[in-house]
Amino acid sequence: MNIELRHLRYFIAVAEELHFGRAALRLNISQPPLSQQIQQLEQQVGACLLARTNRSVQLTAAGHQFLQDARVILLDVEQAASRAARLHQGEEGEIRIGFTSSAPFITAVSDALFTYRQRFPQVHIQMQEMNTRQQLTPLSEGRLDFGVMRNTPLPETLAWQLLLREPLCCIVHHAHPLASQQSVSVTALANEPFVFFDAQSGTALYGETMALLQRYQIQPYITQEVGEAMTILGLVATGLGISILPASFRRAQLAGVVWLPLQEADAWSEMWLVWSKQREISAQMKQMKSLLLTGSQA
Repeated sequence: MNIELRHLRYFIAVAEELHFGRAALRLNISQPPLSQQIQQLEQQVGACLLARTNRSVQLTAAGHQFLQDARVILLDVEQAASRAARLHQGEEGEIRIGFTSSAPFITAVSDALFTYRQRFPQVHIQMQEMNTRQQLTPLSEGRLDFGVMRNTPLPETLAWQLLLREPLCCIVHHAHPLASQQSVSVTALANEPFVFFDAQSGTALYGETMALLQRYQIQPYITQEVGEAMTILGLVATGLGISILPASFRRAQLAGVVWLPLQEADAWSEMWLVWSKQREISAQMKQMKSLLLTGSQA
């Protein structure tokens, strides 16, 4: 069987007009080739679809059924083509993003996600909260399209681009002696009890902060080890110790906590956008990447 889409279009025109001349005008072809195409279609189908006389054209029972099915087939093809085009243009589909717990607190990230959702409502955004270490394998294996993470050593399979660099701050209980200051030096924290991440938590903030303290010959006295930044904030708010976190967490607005910028010029943290070098960058990824990088430079 060798039925082509043009056969279906020609048949639908004749079936709706019930007149070969009018159908030919509608299709912008001459009548003899149209009649020939309909005959070929009937031969392929193995059924008489049109009852012809010198005065009229009528649909047979087989023709009525074929007309219904032909319309469905053409509609399915048009919809399939439209979906493919929209997917190619990034207007449909899915994008999978891994993100650290701090990412939603960063204005450039939250604004980019909001704008993307407004522009491309038919694209499903699948967000997966993971620490930096947990994102590396899914990115390499293609189970994530993007990772939003803190700076960390990456395997050769991954590429990255800087989203932003933000200051690190000391956070203290509002009744702490340091709370009245406008800023604080890292060296002033040498003897303070720390609430901080567990070394095995997988967050890049642990390594960043430890490296900062070591550059100033400080061995922190860690009294509480936890897995999440929000837990750190909660424990600092109870007065169990101080900590160091990126300034973006200030958006949490937790009562009882005072944020003090660190005075050292190297007291900052980077947020990266990471993706696989070995995978094609889809239209959805290009659009998301553009919004994230544009927002980070604003």
